[in-house]
Amino acid sequence: MQQSDKVYVAVIAAFDEAGKLKPRRVKWEDGSTYTIDRMLDVRPAAAHKAGGQGDRYTIEINGKESYLFFERTAKQSGLDVGRWFVERK
Repeated sequence: MQQSDKVYVAVIAAFDEAGKLKPRRVKWEDGSTYTIDRMLDVRPAAAHKAGGQGDRYTIEINGKESYLFFERTAKQSGLDVGRWFVERK
């Protein structure tokens, strides 16, 4: 059985005083938690390997660069605003 290239993950994030969403920690599917050391870039982009699109955050964890995607829901109100995912390596 082949695993999906898209892995939905739990993310702890915060809004700064300007209203920008900034991810702080990522919880991987095995329960491991990783602190995001730096956010290098954010832009709308497609996830070519996993499919889908959203806001692509270029992040650094333990000196390694990676992408974290925020996929917005179509619903614009309520608590369900979107989900975070990564592309399986």
